[in-house]
Amino acid sequence: MTTFDSITDQLALQAIELPSWAFGNSGTRFKVFGTPGTPRTVREKLADAAQVHRFTGLAPRVALHIPWDRVDDYAALASYAGDLGVALGTVNSNTFQDEAYKFGSLTHVDPVVRQKAVDHHLECIEIMYATGSRDLKIWLADGSNYPGQGDLRGRQDRLADSLARIYDRLGPGQRMVLEYKFFEPAFYHTDVPDWGTSYVQCATLGPKAMVCLDTGHHAPGTNIEFVVMQLLRLGKLGSFDFNSRFYADDDLIVGAADPFQLFRILYEVIRGGGYGPGSPVAFMLDQCHNVEDKIPGQIRSVLNVQEMTAKALLVDAVALKEAQDAGDVLGANQVFMDAFYTDVRADLAAWRESRGLPADPMKAFAATGYLAKIAEERVGGTHAGWGA
Repeated sequence: MTTFDSITDQLALQAIELPSWAFGNSGTRFKVFGTPGTPRTVREKLADAAQVHRFTGLAPRVALHIPWDRVDDYAALASYAGDLGVALGTVNSNTFQDEAYKFGSLTHVDPVVRQKAVDHHLECIEIMYATGSRDLKIWLADGSNYPGQGDLRGRQDRLADSLARIYDRLGPGQRMVLEYKFFEPAFYHTDVPDWGTSYVQCATLGPKAMVCLDTGHHAPGTNIEFVVMQLLRLGKLGSFDFNSRFYADDDLIVGAADPFQLFRILYEVIRGGGYGPGSPVAFMLDQCHNVEDKIPGQIRSVLNVQEMTAKALLVDAVALKEAQDAGDVLGANQVFMDAFYTDVRADLAAWRESRGLPADPMKAFAATGYLAKIAEERVGGTHAGWGA
C-alpha cells in the first residue's frame, strides 16, 4: 500500500507557473472590479507572485502576457524576478484586443492583418530569448458568429500557414504550445475549438509544437482526464492551464468546482509520465480573481493542486492493476476512491514545515500584513487589468 512517507520525494518535484495577469484587476464580461493595492507595473505583479512562492514553495515561475507586460529591457526584468526568488516563464501572445483582429488574426483573409499577427508572435519569441523562457503560448479568439460568415476550411489553411511561419523562428530548446477553446468570444465556431484541432496543427508543425490544455475550455460533460491520457500517449501534451468552471470558461480557483475531477486529471498525468524529472508538461494556472483577494487566491490554487497531486500519488498502482486485470469493477473503483478520500492536509502541513515553509501558508501570509501594505503604497497610476 502506498503511504504518504513514500511520496514525499515526488512532491518536492512540483512546480506550478503563475500567470502575471492573475494579480491585475479582472471581472466578468459586464464589470471589472478594482482592488486596493493592485499592481500598476509588471514588476509589482512579480513582487506579488513572489509572495505565493515564498509561502508555498510551489510557484517558482511567472508567465508573461504581451503586450500587457511589455517593457523596454526584458533581461533586466528577468534579473529583477531572480532577485525576488522567481523566474520568468511562458510568454503568452495576445491577438484578441486589437481592432485589426475583429475578424481574425492568424486566420484573417487579409494577408496584411495575418502578417501583423505573425510579427507579434515573432516579437514574443525575441522576448523568450531575452528572458530565457522556453514556451510561447498561443490562444486565439479567431472564429465566427454566424453560419456562412467565414470559410471554415480556408481559415484552417491560413492558420496552418501562419503557425508554420512562427514555428520556423523557434530556437533550440524553445516550444510553441497551442491552446484551444470550444467557444467564446466567437459563438458559431472557433478556429481552434478542441484538442483534436490543436493536435492536428501541432503534429503537422513538428516536435516543438505541443498542445496546451485549459481545464475550463471544454464542452460540458467532456472527460478531460481521457483527453489528458490521449495527449500524453501521443507525446503532445505540453502544458496545462489549470482553473475551475461550473458552467463555461469561468476561470475560477482550480479545484473549486470539482476537486475529484482535478484528482482524476492528475492521476492520468502521473500515470502517463507527465509528472517528474524529464516531463514535458508545464503546470500553469490561468485564473482571474474577480471578487477575492488575488495573492491569497493564487496561494489557495497552488495548494489545491498540491493536495490533489498528493492524493493521486497515493493510488496503489499494484492493487489497481490487479483489480483491473481481474475484472473487479468495484474493487478497482475502491482503490481509486480510497486515495481520493485520504485526508493528506495534516501530512502536507508537516511536510512543509520540514522544508522550512509555514504549515498553513494562507494563515502565514495573512499575518504579514502585505495586502494592507501594498494598498497603502500603490496609490495613483493605472492599475493593471483588462477592460470590460
